[in-house]
Amino acid sequence: MPSWPSHTSLYNPSPPTPLPLSSLFLFIPLFSSFYTHKMSAPAPLRLGSTAPNFQAETTKGNIDFHEFIGDNWVILFSHPEDYTPVCTTELGAFAKLQPEFTKRNVKLIGLSANTIQSHEGWIKDIGEVTGGNVEFPIIGDKERKVSLLYDMIDQQDATNVDEKGIAFTIRSVFIIDPKKTIRTIFSYPASTGRNAAEVLRVIDSLQTGDKYRITTPINWVPGEDVIVHPSVKNEEAKTLFPEFRIVKPYLRFTPLAKEKVLPQ
Repeated sequence: MPSWPSHTSLYNPSPPTPLPLSSLFLFIPLFSSFYTHKMSAPAPLRLGSTAPNFQAETTKGNIDFHEFIGDNWVILFSHPEDYTPVCTTELGAFAKLQPEFTKRNVKLIGLSANTIQSHEGWIKDIGEVTGGNVEFPIIGDKERKVSLLYDMIDQQDATNVDEKGIAFTIRSVFIIDPKKTIRTIFSYPASTGRNAAEVLRVIDSLQTGDKYRITTPINWVPGEDVIVHPSVKNEEAKTLFPEFRIVKPYLRFTPLAKEKVLPQ
């Protein structure tokens, strides 16, 4: 007759033999590596984040980004690919407005996942097609190092890829102030060209708000009325903005001359 296990042995099995303590140390490097990787993952970039530094090759030579910023405002903007129609019109528009950005102490710097040689050839086309002379640097980010650092990679448009099927960048815009703080982030799909004049308008709004303790309403342009900042009490507003008017307790307008906004 076969010998069956006893009832006791079926439901009360002997506890397993514990692993020797020395073997547990084999797993410590694995857990340590995992948690170190998780903890060191870069935080997402938001308004108020410090712009990450990087070194890169550009059409104007090698740069350290924080050194490039210096005491200036900077607009870092990516385009999907050289020798493409929408991108050509965009960079031409930014090139034409560069003198206005310069008056406001703003540097422009472009980026795409193309080579410097590609950029240099394409710049000639931009001038021919749009009349815009591209004098600002363009980063050659073939390996997508800066694109990944600034989360510029396209995850939506399956056609916005290179010959190997690797995604190109979207149309990102980062406005960075002299303290290297990110003040504005725009993200446009590959199919939609940006409005360079709108980027300039945002610069005017940010710089004016920093100087005068105001905010700017919908569709505001320099010379139009601005809004008194909520942190300014009415008594203080009488001194700062003698002509301010109260529409609602939370909405107070005041004139602000164009000459006080735009560089002279």
